[in-house]
Amino acid sequence: MRWLDHREAVPDSLHGAIIALGNFDGFHKGHQAVAGEAIRWAREEGRPSIVATFDPHPVRFFKPDVPPFRLTTLEQRQELYLAAGATAMLVFHFDGELAGTSAEDFVTELLGKRLGAAGVVTGEDFTFGKARGGNVDVLREVGKTCGIEARTVGPVGDTGEVVSSSRIREALRNGDPQEAARLLTRPFAIRGIVEHGDKRGREIGYPTANLSIESYLRPKYGIYAVTGRILATGEELKGAANIGVRPQFEPPKELLEPYFFDFSGDLYGQEIEVAFHHFLRPEAKFDSLDELMAQMEKDCAEAKRLLSARPS
Repeated sequence: MRWLDHREAVPDSLHGAIIALGNFDGFHKGHQAVAGEAIRWAREEGRPSIVATFDPHPVRFFKPDVPPFRLTTLEQRQELYLAAGATAMLVFHFDGELAGTSAEDFVTELLGKRLGAAGVVTGEDFTFGKARGGNVDVLREVGKTCGIEARTVGPVGDTGEVVSSSRIREALRNGDPQEAARLLTRPFAIRGIVEHGDKRGREIGYPTANLSIESYLRPKYGIYAVTGRILATGEELKGAANIGVRPQFEPPKELLEPYFFDFSGDLYGQEIEVAFHHFLRPEAKFDSLDELMAQMEKDCAEAKRLLSARPS
Protein backbone atom coordinates (compact mmCIF):
# COMPACT_ATOMS: atom_id res chain seq x y z
CA MET A 1 0.00 0.00 0.00
CA ARG A 2 1.34 3.43 -0.92
CA TRP A 3 2.03 5.89 1.93
CA LEU A 4 1.64 9.46 0.65
CA ASP A 5 2.79 12.77 2.12
CA HIS A 6 0.56 15.81 1.47
CA ARG A 7 3.63 18.01 1.04
CA GLU A 8 4.64 16.08 -2.07
CA ALA A 9 2.95 15.60 -5.44
CA VAL A 10 1.24 12.24 -5.77
CA PRO A 11 2.35 9.78 -8.48
CA ASP A 12 0.54 10.12 -11.79
CA SER A 13 -1.05 6.72 -11.22
CA LEU A 14 -2.94 8.12 -8.20
CA HIS A 15 -4.21 11.29 -9.86
CA GLY A 16 -7.97 11.41 -10.16
CA ALA A 17 -8.43 9.49 -6.91
CA ILE A 18 -11.41 9.55 -4.57
CA ILE A 19 -10.22 10.66 -1.13
CA ALA A 20 -11.85 9.81 2.20
CA LEU A 21 -10.97 12.82 4.32
CA GLY A 22 -10.90 12.93 8.11
CA ASN A 23 -8.77 12.22 11.17
CA PHE A 24 -9.78 8.53 11.21
CA ASP A 25 -7.68 7.85 14.31
CA GLY A 26 -9.69 4.97 15.71
CA PHE A 27 -11.11 3.97 12.32
CA HIS A 28 -14.34 3.02 14.09
CA LYS A 29 -17.73 2.21 12.55
CA GLY A 30 -18.34 5.82 11.50
CA HIS A 31 -14.90 6.22 9.94
CA GLN A 32 -15.34 2.92 8.15
CA ALA A 33 -18.60 4.18 6.63
CA VAL A 34 -16.87 7.28 5.18
CA ALA A 35 -13.92 5.27 3.84
CA GLY A 36 -16.26 2.59 2.53
CA GLU A 37 -18.23 5.14 0.50
CA ALA A 38 -15.02 6.54 -1.01
CA ILE A 39 -13.73 3.06 -1.90
CA ARG A 40 -17.09 2.02 -3.42
CA TRP A 41 -17.30 5.24 -5.46
CA ALA A 42 -13.73 4.83 -6.69
CA ARG A 43 -14.35 1.25 -7.79
CA GLU A 44 -17.51 2.24 -9.63
CA GLU A 45 -15.53 4.75 -11.68
CA GLY A 46 -12.32 2.73 -12.00
CA ARG A 47 -10.32 5.19 -9.89
CA PRO A 48 -7.82 4.73 -7.06
CA SER A 49 -9.07 5.33 -3.52
CA ILE A 50 -7.11 7.15 -0.84
CA VAL A 51 -7.87 7.32 2.88
CA ALA A 52 -6.40 10.45 4.47
CA THR A 53 -5.43 11.13 8.07
CA PHE A 54 -3.75 13.90 10.04
CA ASP A 55 -0.54 13.48 12.03
CA PRO A 56 -0.03 14.84 14.57
CA HIS A 57 -3.70 15.14 15.42
CA PRO A 58 -4.73 18.83 15.19
CA VAL A 59 -5.63 18.79 18.90
CA ARG A 60 -2.06 17.76 19.71
CA PHE A 61 -0.72 20.63 17.59
CA PHE A 62 -2.87 23.31 19.21
CA LYS A 63 -2.79 21.83 22.73
CA PRO A 64 0.54 20.02 23.07
CA ASP A 65 0.10 19.44 26.80
CA VAL A 66 -3.14 17.45 26.63
CA PRO A 67 -2.82 13.86 27.94
CA PRO A 68 -2.19 11.16 25.33
CA PHE A 69 -5.36 10.19 23.47
CA ARG A 70 -4.34 8.33 20.30
CA LEU A 71 -6.20 5.10 19.53
CA THR A 72 -3.87 3.98 16.72
CA THR A 73 -0.44 4.64 15.27
CA LEU A 74 0.04 5.54 11.62
CA GLU A 75 1.29 2.02 10.97
CA GLN A 76 -1.87 0.53 12.46
CA ARG A 77 -4.02 2.90 10.43
CA GLN A 78 -2.24 1.94 7.24
CA GLU A 79 -3.05 -1.73 7.87
CA LEU A 80 -6.69 -0.92 8.66
CA TYR A 81 -7.10 1.22 5.54
CA LEU A 82 -5.51 -1.48 3.40
CA ALA A 83 -7.83 -4.11 4.86
CA ALA A 84 -10.77 -1.85 4.02
CA GLY A 85 -9.72 -1.90 0.37
CA ALA A 86 -8.03 1.49 -0.08
CA THR A 87 -5.29 1.96 -2.66
CA ALA A 88 -3.19 4.34 -0.55
CA MET A 89 -2.95 6.22 2.74
CA LEU A 90 -2.38 9.97 2.65
CA VAL A 91 -0.86 11.68 5.70
CA PHE A 92 -1.51 15.37 6.19
CA HIS A 93 1.41 16.45 8.39
CA PHE A 94 -0.24 18.97 10.67
CA ASP A 95 2.14 21.86 11.27
CA GLY A 96 1.98 25.65 11.38
CA GLU A 97 1.83 25.93 7.61
CA LEU A 98 -1.10 23.56 7.28
CA ALA A 99 -2.86 25.14 10.27
CA GLY A 100 -2.60 28.51 8.55
CA THR A 101 -3.92 27.32 5.19
CA SER A 102 -7.31 28.81 4.35
CA ALA A 103 -10.21 26.49 3.59
CA GLU A 104 -10.27 27.70 -0.03
CA ASP A 105 -6.55 27.03 -0.53
CA PHE A 106 -6.86 23.66 1.15
CA VAL A 107 -9.35 22.64 -1.53
CA THR A 108 -7.85 24.30 -4.59
CA GLU A 109 -4.12 24.07 -3.88
CA LEU A 110 -3.84 20.84 -1.89
CA LEU A 111 -6.78 18.66 -2.92
CA GLY A 112 -6.92 20.04 -6.45
CA LYS A 113 -3.50 20.98 -7.76
CA ARG A 114 -1.16 18.93 -5.58
CA LEU A 115 -3.23 15.78 -5.06
CA GLY A 116 -5.33 15.87 -8.22
CA ALA A 117 -8.43 14.57 -6.44
CA ALA A 118 -11.56 13.88 -8.47
CA GLY A 119 -13.79 13.39 -5.46
CA VAL A 120 -13.79 13.72 -1.68
CA VAL A 121 -15.93 11.98 0.93
CA THR A 122 -16.24 13.31 4.49
CA GLY A 123 -18.52 13.06 7.48
CA GLU A 124 -21.25 15.68 7.68
CA ASP A 125 -19.56 17.52 10.56
CA PHE A 126 -16.08 17.68 8.99
CA THR A 127 -14.31 21.06 9.31
CA PHE A 128 -10.97 22.13 7.87
CA GLY A 129 -8.75 25.07 7.04
CA LYS A 130 -7.50 28.00 9.11
CA ALA A 131 -9.62 28.53 12.23
CA ARG A 132 -11.90 25.72 10.97
CA GLY A 133 -13.15 28.07 8.31
CA GLY A 134 -14.26 25.28 5.99
CA ASN A 135 -17.13 22.83 6.21
CA VAL A 136 -18.88 20.49 3.80
CA ASP A 137 -20.69 23.39 2.09
CA VAL A 138 -17.38 25.16 1.43
CA LEU A 139 -15.89 21.87 0.23
CA ARG A 140 -18.72 21.42 -2.27
CA GLU A 141 -18.75 25.00 -3.56
CA VAL A 142 -14.99 25.51 -3.87
CA GLY A 143 -14.57 21.95 -5.15
CA LYS A 144 -16.84 22.74 -8.10
CA THR A 145 -14.40 25.42 -9.25
CA CYS A 146 -11.57 22.91 -9.58
CA GLY A 147 -13.35 19.77 -10.69
CA ILE A 148 -13.71 18.06 -7.31
CA GLU A 149 -17.03 16.46 -6.42
CA ALA A 150 -17.81 16.25 -2.71
CA ARG A 151 -20.04 13.75 -0.94
CA THR A 152 -20.87 13.29 2.74
CA VAL A 153 -21.81 10.35 4.94
CA GLY A 154 -24.14 10.88 7.87
CA PRO A 155 -23.46 9.80 11.45
CA VAL A 156 -23.47 6.10 12.16
CA GLY A 157 -25.94 5.56 14.98
CA ASP A 158 -25.59 3.03 17.76
CA THR A 159 -28.22 2.46 20.47
CA GLY A 160 -29.43 6.00 20.01
CA GLU A 161 -25.97 7.60 20.11
CA VAL A 162 -23.49 8.52 17.41
CA VAL A 163 -20.41 6.32 17.24
CA SER A 164 -17.43 8.53 18.01
CA SER A 165 -13.81 8.36 19.10
CA SER A 166 -14.84 10.19 22.29
CA ARG A 167 -17.19 7.35 23.25
CA ILE A 168 -14.43 4.82 22.62
CA ARG A 169 -11.94 6.75 24.73
CA GLU A 170 -14.48 7.06 27.53
CA ALA A 171 -15.14 3.30 27.46
CA LEU A 172 -11.41 2.54 27.68
CA ARG A 173 -10.86 5.01 30.51
CA ASN A 174 -13.77 3.37 32.35
CA GLY A 175 -12.26 -0.09 32.00
CA ASP A 176 -14.74 -1.34 29.39
CA PRO A 177 -12.65 -2.69 26.50
CA GLN A 178 -15.59 -4.76 25.25
CA GLU A 179 -17.67 -1.64 24.59
CA ALA A 180 -14.67 -0.03 22.88
CA ALA A 181 -14.22 -3.13 20.72
CA ARG A 182 -17.89 -3.08 19.75
CA LEU A 183 -17.62 0.49 18.50
CA LEU A 184 -14.24 -0.05 16.83
CA THR A 185 -15.29 -3.44 15.39
CA ARG A 186 -12.06 -4.85 16.83
CA PRO A 187 -10.24 -4.73 20.19
CA PHE A 188 -8.20 -1.67 21.14
CA ALA A 189 -4.55 -2.63 20.72
CA ILE A 190 -1.21 -1.13 21.73
CA ARG A 191 1.80 -1.83 19.55
CA GLY A 192 5.41 -1.46 20.61
CA ILE A 193 8.93 -2.85 20.82
CA VAL A 194 9.60 -5.25 23.71
CA GLU A 195 12.11 -3.65 26.08
CA HIS A 196 14.40 -5.02 28.77
CA GLY A 197 12.97 -4.35 32.21
CA ASP A 198 14.00 -4.99 35.80
CA LYS A 199 13.13 -8.72 35.52
CA ARG A 200 10.70 -8.55 38.48
CA GLY A 201 8.13 -10.64 36.64
CA ARG A 202 10.68 -13.31 35.76
CA GLU A 203 11.81 -13.48 39.39
CA ILE A 204 8.31 -14.35 40.58
CA GLY A 205 7.52 -16.79 37.78
CA TYR A 206 5.60 -14.47 35.45
CA PRO A 207 8.02 -13.14 32.82
CA THR A 208 6.49 -10.19 31.03
CA ALA A 209 7.10 -8.41 27.74
CA ASN A 210 7.56 -4.76 28.70
CA LEU A 211 6.16 -2.13 26.33
CA SER A 212 6.24 1.66 26.53
CA ILE A 213 2.73 3.11 26.13
CA GLU A 214 4.05 6.21 24.32
CA SER A 215 1.33 8.38 22.74
CA TYR A 216 -1.55 5.90 23.10
CA LEU A 217 -4.59 6.73 25.18
CA ARG A 218 -4.23 5.29 28.66
CA PRO A 219 -7.01 2.80 29.36
CA LYS A 220 -7.99 2.32 32.98
CA TYR A 221 -4.97 1.06 34.89
CA GLY A 222 -5.30 -2.54 35.92
CA ILE A 223 -5.17 -6.16 34.85
CA TYR A 224 -6.64 -7.32 31.53
CA ALA A 225 -7.16 -10.51 29.59
CA VAL A 226 -5.24 -9.87 26.37
CA THR A 227 -4.07 -11.41 23.17
CA GLY A 228 -0.73 -10.68 21.56
CA ARG A 229 0.56 -10.83 18.02
CA ILE A 230 4.23 -11.01 17.06
CA LEU A 231 4.36 -8.82 13.97
CA ALA A 232 7.38 -10.51 12.38
CA THR A 233 5.81 -13.97 12.42
CA GLY A 234 2.10 -13.37 12.89
CA GLU A 235 2.08 -15.75 15.87
CA GLU A 236 -0.94 -15.23 18.13
CA LEU A 237 -0.61 -15.46 21.91
CA LYS A 238 -2.98 -15.34 24.87
CA GLY A 239 -2.20 -13.79 28.21
CA ALA A 240 -2.88 -11.42 31.06
CA ALA A 241 -1.40 -7.94 31.23
CA ASN A 242 -0.88 -5.17 33.70
CA ILE A 243 -1.03 -1.61 32.44
CA GLY A 244 -0.15 1.11 34.92
CA VAL A 245 2.60 2.14 37.30
CA ARG A 246 3.19 -1.15 39.18
CA PRO A 247 2.38 -0.01 42.76
CA GLN A 248 4.03 -3.14 44.20
CA PHE A 249 7.47 -2.02 43.08
CA GLU A 250 9.65 1.07 43.42
CA PRO A 251 10.13 3.38 41.69
CA PRO A 252 6.77 3.65 39.92
CA LYS A 253 7.12 3.21 36.17
CA GLU A 254 4.31 3.35 33.62
CA LEU A 255 4.37 0.24 31.46
CA LEU A 256 2.25 -2.29 29.63
CA GLU A 257 3.40 -5.71 30.84
CA PRO A 258 1.75 -8.70 29.16
CA TYR A 259 2.46 -12.21 30.44
CA PHE A 260 1.76 -14.74 27.69
CA PHE A 261 0.62 -18.23 28.64
CA ASP A 262 2.58 -21.23 27.34
CA PHE A 263 5.23 -19.07 25.67
CA SER A 264 8.93 -19.35 26.39
CA GLY A 265 10.55 -17.59 23.43
CA ASP A 266 12.66 -14.43 23.41
CA LEU A 267 10.65 -11.34 22.51
CA TYR A 268 13.26 -8.69 23.30
CA GLY A 269 13.61 -6.20 20.47
CA GLN A 270 10.59 -7.57 18.64
CA GLU A 271 7.50 -5.56 17.75
CA ILE A 272 4.29 -6.94 19.19
CA GLU A 273 0.69 -5.80 19.39
CA VAL A 274 -1.34 -6.33 22.55
CA ALA A 275 -5.14 -6.33 22.23
CA PHE A 276 -7.35 -5.65 25.29
CA HIS A 277 -10.35 -7.98 25.66
CA HIS A 278 -11.54 -8.00 29.30
CA PHE A 279 -10.83 -5.83 32.35
CA LEU A 280 -10.16 -8.08 35.37
CA ARG A 281 -9.38 -5.71 38.25
CA PRO A 282 -7.70 -2.39 39.10
CA GLU A 283 -4.05 -2.17 40.04
CA ALA A 284 -3.40 -2.89 43.71
CA LYS A 285 -0.53 -3.04 46.19
CA PHE A 286 -0.29 -6.23 48.23
CA ASP A 287 1.23 -6.75 51.67
CA SER A 288 3.63 -9.36 50.36
CA LEU A 289 4.95 -10.90 47.16
CA ASP A 290 3.22 -14.15 48.13
CA GLU A 291 -0.15 -12.36 48.14
CA LEU A 292 0.68 -10.77 44.78
CA MET A 293 1.63 -14.14 43.27
CA ALA A 294 -1.55 -15.75 44.57
CA GLN A 295 -3.63 -12.99 42.99
CA MET A 296 -1.70 -13.26 39.72
CA GLU A 297 -2.49 -16.97 39.60
CA LYS A 298 -6.19 -16.13 39.97
CA ASP A 299 -5.90 -13.40 37.32
CA CYS A 300 -4.31 -15.77 34.83
CA ALA A 301 -6.93 -18.44 35.47
CA GLU A 302 -9.73 -15.92 34.87
CA ALA A 303 -8.03 -14.56 31.74
CA LYS A 304 -7.69 -18.09 30.35
CA ARG A 305 -11.36 -18.75 31.05
CA LEU A 306 -12.51 -15.56 29.33
CA LEU A 307 -10.20 -15.92 26.35
CA SER A 308 -11.15 -19.57 25.84
CA ALA A 309 -14.71 -18.39 25.14
CA ARG A 310 -13.56 -16.22 22.22
CA PRO A 311 -14.38 -17.55 18.75
CA SER A 312 -11.26 -18.96 17.12
